[in-house]
Amino acid sequence: MKGFKKQLIIMYVAIAAVVILAVFTGIFRNPKPDLVLQFVFFLGGLVLLAAVLAVLLKVIQIFTVLNQAATKIENIVNTLEKHRGVLTQISQNTHLSETAKSVAFKEADTQALRETVFDKLHQQDFEATYKIIEDILRLEDYKGLAEQLRDEADKYRDATDVGRANQIIAHIEKLFEGHQWLKASEQIERLIEAYPDLESAKAMRKKLLNKKEERKKILLTAWDDAVKRQATDRSLELLKELDQYLTPNEGLALQEAASGVFRTKLHNLGVQFSMAVSASQWEKAIESGQQIIRDFPNSKMALEIRERMQHLKQKLEEQQQ
Repeated sequence: MKGFKKQLIIMYVAIAAVVILAVFTGIFRNPKPDLVLQFVFFLGGLVLLAAVLAVLLKVIQIFTVLNQAATKIENIVNTLEKHRGVLTQISQNTHLSETAKSVAFKEADTQALRETVFDKLHQQDFEATYKIIEDILRLEDYKGLAEQLRDEADKYRDATDVGRANQIIAHIEKLFEGHQWLKASEQIERLIEAYPDLESAKAMRKKLLNKKEERKKILLTAWDDAVKRQATDRSLELLKELDQYLTPNEGLALQEAASGVFRTKLHNLGVQFSMAVSASQWEKAIESGQQIIRDFPNSKMALEIRERMQHLKQKLEEQQQ
C-alpha cells in the first residue's frame, strides 16, 4: 500500500510541475513555444505517463495478490473438509491444545489420541506427552482416557529399559489386533533402533509377518465361503481388504472368481434399476443407476445409464410436482 501511495505522489508532482511551467512561461499565451519549452512539456508528459503506468501496474499486482489469496483460502477450506480427523497429526502440531480441543468423533479420536501420546512417549519426549494428556484432560468426555494415559505414561517414564521395551511391545500387539500393519511396522523399526540388542524387539518383525499371514488366511476362508453362498456384497467387502495381502500371482488366481462376483453384483444392480424404471420409481432408479456408474464405471450398462440419467431426473421432478 505504501508503494501505491508513492506512485500517486509522483503522478501529482509531475502534473503540478507541468502546470507551474505552463503558468510562469506563459506558454498558453505564446502560439509558438520554443524548443526548450516543448522539450520540458515532452519530458513532463513522459513522467506523467510513467506514473500512470506505475499505478496500473500496482493495481494489477493487487488483483494478482487477491486472486492468489482467494485460491489459498479455497485450498485451506477443501483441506479442512477432507481432514476432519486432524487429531492424528497432533504429534506434528505445535499447537497441541487447540488440536486436542477439536475432537469430533469419540471412537476414532480416542484411537488417534492414544496413538499420539504413545508416539511421543516412545520417543521419550515426556514434556510433549504430558502436555497432550493435560489437553485431553480438559475435555469432559475424555477425562477417563486422559487418566489412563497418564498412568501408562508414568509407568513408562519410571520403568527400566527392558520395561519400556516390553510396554512398547504390548502396544504393538494391540496394533496387530487392529490390523494396523503399517503403524505396527513403524513402531517395530523404532523399537529395534532404540534397543538394537534386544532379541524380543527383533522378533517382532517375524511376528508381524506371521500375524499378516494369519489375517490373510482368515480373509481367504471368509471370501471362499461368501462366494459359495453367493453373498455378493460380503464378497466384495472381503475382496477390498484382501487386496493389500495378495501377491500378484495370488491376485491372478482369484481373478476369475472375483470377476464372477463383480458380474453377479452388476447383474443384481441392473435388475434393481430395470424394476425401478418399470415401476416408475424414479428416485430408486437414480440411486441404483448412480451406484452402477460409481462401482462399474467402464461397463456398458454404466455408459447406457449415463445417457439416460438426465431423463430420469426430469421424470423425478415431474413426479414430485
